[in-house]
This record gives sequence, structure tokens and C-alpha cells, in this order.
Amino acid sequence: MSPRARDDATIALRELILAGERYRIAVAAHLDLTVNESRAISYLLARGPMGQTDLSAELGLTTSSTTTLLDRLEQREMVRRVPDPSDRRRSTVEIPESGVRRLREVRNWMPRAFDPIGADDLPGVAATLGTVAAALRSVTAEIDAARAERSGRRKRH
Repeated sequence: MSPRARDDATIALRELILAGERYRIAVAAHLDLTVNESRAISYLLARGPMGQTDLSAELGLTTSSTTTLLDRLEQREMVRRVPDPSDRRRSTVEIPESGVRRLREVRNWMPRAFDPIGADDLPGVAATLGTVAAALRSVTAEIDAARAERSGRRKRH
């Protein structure tokens, strides 16, 4: 890959991330959620029910911050914590039907971003986006590990 092509791709990725962040802010405001509440919902939509500890790690939040966030979402019936049948200290977080109903309107907005792309091109776009997402997760893990090693402390956001 030429340096110019890589630079152009990096600029386009930055623009995509910025657009995604602005999209999240708009959707969160529409649903009267904080950005972190919206992020938690996005993880659950993308990956399905998750352990509360796993969700905390994905969000980059402390477990106490995640508990507070989930308390707020649970009060609004956007999420539900289901106790683990084999370990009462653990729970799984899921989106109940009440949350699904509330999310129906906004769940149709993101797919509209693909309207300008031809149907035959969508599988390739999906594969490319998946590859880029996996690479970003890998780079992020490296950054987090280097930071933790350097500071000897847990990451906080």
C-alpha cells in the first residue's frame, strides 16, 4: 500500500469515527441517554447479552461506574440484569422487550448509512469494516496494555 493511500484511508477512518461519535450523541440525546448509556446499549445490541463485568471492561469503566450506569438504565427499563444461576455474585445484562420497543425507531437510522452503496458491494463493505474494526480493537488493546504497564494502574475513563 502506498503511503498516500494509507494516509487517505486514515483520514477517511477518522471522518467515520467522528461521524459515528456525532451520531451517538444525536441518538443518545433523542433517547434522553448519556453517551456512556448509549455505548452500553450499543454493546448489547451488537454482541447480545453480556456479563456485567465484561460490559464494564468493554466500556473501559470501573465496575462501580458501570453499576451506577446500569442502575439508571434499569430504572428506565432499557436493560435488565439477570442473576447467574450458578454464581449469585454475577449477572448478565440484556435488553428487555421494553428496551427493544424504545429502540425500534433509532435502530432503523444507522442502516440508512448504507443506502448510497449498491447491494452487490455491501458484502465487501461489511468485510472491510469488520477487518478495520478488528484491527482497531487490536491496536487499542496494545495501547491499553502499554499504558497499564507504564502506569501500573487500571485504565479509567
